Amino acid sequence: MAITIPAADEYIGQNVIDTEDWIDADSSKKQRLLNVAAARLARKFPQYAVPDNAVYEYSAALAVAYNDTNRLNNHGIAGFSITGVASFNFKDTQNRQIDVFIPQAAYNLIGEANGVKLAPRRVGRSVR
Repeated sequence: MAITIPAADEYIGQNVIDTEDWIDADSSKKQRLLNVAAARLARKFPQYAVPDNAVYEYSAALAVAYNDTNRLNNHGIAGFSITGVASFNFKDTQNRQIDVFIPQAAYNLIGEANGVKLAPRRVGRSVR
């Protein structure tokens, strides 16, 4: 199968909970999201076949991560307000690596397609 916007629209519309940012994106942004998601997953998992549905899951997550409001956070803005409308303050104002937005569903789909169990790598502290 080929990764296409119509196929992504259908998959995301039926299988992803938070769809608004994907639906609101124009076709050129959707294509960029698909291109970036496919390329990043191929680079992250070079030894595995990446199914189209994993790309669609990641594309939907990227649409949320790079929506108009969250984009400001990614560019280091701590907060902003629109007089008389709303005020936004971000908990974490930092430029994060794009791989942190890969959803568990994408790991599961890649793992199922390749007969392996995949999970995001978590680095943390251990208490003894």
